[in-house]
Amino acid sequence: MVHSRGLVAEFFRFGLVGTLGFGVDTAVLYLCLYGGEFGFYSARLISFLVAATFTWALNRSFTFRFDHGNKSYRQWSRFLLVNAFGGAVNYAVYASLIVSGAPFTQHPVLAVAAGSVGGLAFNFTLSKALVFQRA
Repeated sequence: MVHSRGLVAEFFRFGLVGTLGFGVDTAVLYLCLYGGEFGFYSARLISFLVAATFTWALNRSFTFRFDHGNKSYRQWSRFLLVNAFGGAVNYAVYASLIVSGAPFTQHPVLAVAAGSVGGLAFNFTLSKALVFQRA
């Protein structure tokens, strides 16, 4: 059982990884929008998948540092599935802000940030309980 200090440390590391994931998410989004000619919504789906894979790998090795006792591809797929719920919250916030127009269409990073905050606590709780379990 994780004590409250351990839980706080895990949540802090999860948030730190999420912050780095936000950077990856935003960079891929802008690359898709301005370098790949994707629309706002398809670019966001691509950036979310790339960022989710990045954060899974870091959470596995940094946030929840223990023997996971399972195949990484299974854990990755479970992470994507579990975080799809938090991702749905994230994407819904993003899409609703994009629909509202400026300043979000002028600066999509603002919509990405709002979406990321919306899914953080949800993703941590489900990831800890259902994905990153000790062997």
